[in-house]
Amino acid sequence: MIIRAEVLLRVVAVVAFVQGIGHGTLLVRAKPTHGPTEVAVVEAMQTQRFAFAAAPRSYWDMYFGYGLEAAAICLIEAVLFWQLAAIAGRDAALVRPIVGLFAVANAAHLVMLVRYFAFPIPMIFDALIALGLVGVLLAR
Repeated sequence: MIIRAEVLLRVVAVVAFVQGIGHGTLLVRAKPTHGPTEVAVVEAMQTQRFAFAAAPRSYWDMYFGYGLEAAAICLIEAVLFWQLAAIAGRDAALVRPIVGLFAVANAAHLVMLVRYFAFPIPMIFDALIALGLVGVLLAR
């Protein structure tokens, strides 16, 4: 049994939405829990500023900003997938190029997670999204 592209895109949209909310919530609520060495690293990231692109920034600014951006991208993906589902309901072929692009992007993101982060929960979300998008490519 092959699931319709519209249904798969709605499922993938929900997964991306949960991923975005989870990422944003965990980022904002995270506190150092691995002892004084971790606290020292976080404090150094927050307090040591340098000129980056003509603006004073810290590594914490970039770390936190990137984390917020990642959460926002997940939410944007969720909205896009939901909107593509409506189009796929009428003509699945119209959404395939966009879905293919996002399938590759999520697979590449999964590879980067494995290589640089190795956190299982985000890897599961990216794998589910990538597999769901591949399913959309195969759906009728």
